[in-house]
Amino acid sequence: MNLTSKLLNLWKLKMSKLYEITVVSGKYKNKDGVEKSRYQTIGSVIETKNGPMLKLDNIPLMDGGWNGWAYMNTPKPKEDYQGLPKDDEIDF
Repeated sequence: MNLTSKLLNLWKLKMSKLYEITVVSGKYKNKDGVEKSRYQTIGSVIETKNGPMLKLDNIPLMDGGWNGWAYMNTPKPKEDYQGLPKDDEIDF
């Protein structure tokens, strides 16, 4: 394991994600014609040695401007994600 990998693993242990920060970024209609909210993840709350810290990755741009409200959601587990399929696993 190289130094970069070791530092990245240490960083992940020190700063675990407590919440994902999401906003309602618009509306859409599903296949049944029901109006639904569209959500955009704009950042996260992480645990640091000094307590929780908010990290905004972007500021949402939307018609009429962002009203400042955001949801704090428990992060979804990523164990099931196995990455994109390799080219030889795709039937052409």
